[in-house]
Amino acid sequence: MTGRERILTTIRHREPDRVPFDLGSTPVTGIHHIAYRKLRKALGLPEKEPTIWHMMQQLAWVDDDVHEALKTDAKGARPKAPSSWRLEFTEDAGYVYYTDEWGIVRRRQKEGGYYFDLYSSPLANAETVADVERFPFPDPVEDARFDGLRDFAEKVRNEGRAFVLGGISAGMLEMGLWFRGFENFFCDLHENRSLAEAICDKILELKMRYWEKALSLLGDLVDVVQEGDDYGGQQGLLISPQIWREVFKPRLRQLFSHIKRCAPHVFVFFHSCGSIYEIIPDLIEVGVDILNPVQVAAANMDTKRLKREFGDCLTFWGGGVDTQRVLPRGTPEQVREEVKRRIEDLAPGGGFVFATVHNIQADVPPENILAMWEAVQEFGRYW
Repeated sequence: MTGRERILTTIRHREPDRVPFDLGSTPVTGIHHIAYRKLRKALGLPEKEPTIWHMMQQLAWVDDDVHEALKTDAKGARPKAPSSWRLEFTEDAGYVYYTDEWGIVRRRQKEGGYYFDLYSSPLANAETVADVERFPFPDPVEDARFDGLRDFAEKVRNEGRAFVLGGISAGMLEMGLWFRGFENFFCDLHENRSLAEAICDKILELKMRYWEKALSLLGDLVDVVQEGDDYGGQQGLLISPQIWREVFKPRLRQLFSHIKRCAPHVFVFFHSCGSIYEIIPDLIEVGVDILNPVQVAAANMDTKRLKREFGDCLTFWGGGVDTQRVLPRGTPEQVREEVKRRIEDLAPGGGFVFATVHNIQADVPPENILAMWEAVQEFGRYW
């Protein structure tokens, strides 16, 4: 089977020849550039300076020779930034800074910093809906955003891999937290709902406009569309189920219905970290086909239970190995046993694409990545 056939077969809840494998098709199934350098060396591939394709998370673009060496089954891309924006860095004694296209300022420690964290929120002082309406949001459908995307999607199709197209931004909760600051936006959801919903509605509008144009331009080549938000912490939801169902659920339903109208054949991949067991039935109800990352170390996210309860209608893309403890700190044998267990839990009947729980972080040793991959090859065969 080709990688695309393998992916589409498992999403349709049938067993392909082997469990599909993903590294780098999305910004939530990728690899930090430090770990990537070490992986290339361990694979015996030439040294090269990684291209950073997700600045905030410092993710490396996975090169073709790595895709070939690891027999990946999917590749993906995201829209480009608008032509009016340029990536520019500033620095002081301790940090490097940049302002993204949304006006959000991020910074990374010079010494020992792995990521760019939130530093300044452009709507921190907003008080009314009018403040949101006056904000200069970027254009989601500028032609420059789509430069080269169709050519890349055609290349992926010709390689026999599934093509995953990413969205214009993070989800409505995350964008609200970044625009307003965490404390402000969490308080808004309780005390200034109109302001919080105005931000959500604006993000929803931009997303819908983006997906309509993106899918009109290259929807015939898109197999999976990737959206996401972060609703869960280690022990439970970050907001109450009631508020989630009042604010976010109806907007997700609207977004996914719009995507499916634009391209009925695509599958909706939705990312949310953490313990989100309580709202998984709601996500299925509003149109999610694929759940990521399946954070196995979080409360109530046991893979055997998730497969039993939701495996008939959800594909699990991720959850293949715990990235909080096992992959960075375990032995290769412990990694191997973890991979075996997760495949046994999630693979029967299809509906499982192997990926780590979120991205492979900077401190993961290459021998553990190779142990993971070798275990997938050994235990991931159906026939």
